[in-house]
Amino acid sequence: MCHPVETHEEHAAIIRTTSGEDMGDARNWERARDWIVRDIAARRLVDGDQIPPEQDIRRACGVGRHSVRRALAALAAEGRLSVEQGRGTFVRAQPSILYRIGQRTRFRENLRAAGVTPGSDAIGAETVAADATVAAALGLVPGEPVHRILRRGLADGIPVSINRSFHPARRFPDLGARREAGESVTDIYRSHGIEDYQRRETLLYARLPEKWEARLLEQLADQPVVVMCKTDVAQDGRPIGWSEAIWAATRVRFQVARTEEVRDA
Repeated sequence: MCHPVETHEEHAAIIRTTSGEDMGDARNWERARDWIVRDIAARRLVDGDQIPPEQDIRRACGVGRHSVRRALAALAAEGRLSVEQGRGTFVRAQPSILYRIGQRTRFRENLRAAGVTPGSDAIGAETVAADATVAAALGLVPGEPVHRILRRGLADGIPVSINRSFHPARRFPDLGARREAGESVTDIYRSHGIEDYQRRETLLYARLPEKWEARLLEQLADQPVVVMCKTDVAQDGRPIGWSEAIWAATRVRFQVARTEEVRDA
């Protein structure tokens, strides 16, 4: 059993003999992991606290450096810890988000229903030529102009998603600038005479993030993400938007709804 770490004086009183390389017990890393988890559960470590130094955990648990590092990596992969380059490893409370996917799924109300405050960062907006994938999804000819919008979704200020969306530029000439200014896509559609819209299809799959995605999501590169591709259509059935959202897999659960429940954007 690990000993609680309170002060350097108490650390010095813990006398253990260990090989620095953990050669004796392949489960030592689990001992270190469980010790950290118990301290989080007991609120001796709370959101934003820095994890004790490696040497303190080694002394408390009687394990070597490799076990401590493996325990920290495992907890980071689970989303319990945040590893910040140049600063250290911190406890991070993750929002328990149940994200419902239906015909009228909307980001903001989904997060409000989960008890967290929605937010977003504008990363970029530009007009580009539609490639074959985007053109097919939007019913366009490849090369036609589309708005490409890149935003980061936040839950209580914590990054949960990166969304890259495409919209026909000729139909919505002002959409790029208005999205970059923070206006919701629902309000922009409404100003163009589209009072309602829904999803035609949704595709979900998992993969590891690219480096830039991991950086924006503030997670490790070996933590998985869930990719959600969707096509939105107006009431007349014409496609008005196609997007690819990269979700931090440890921070959200998805539920496919049979009814059209969640509104907003």
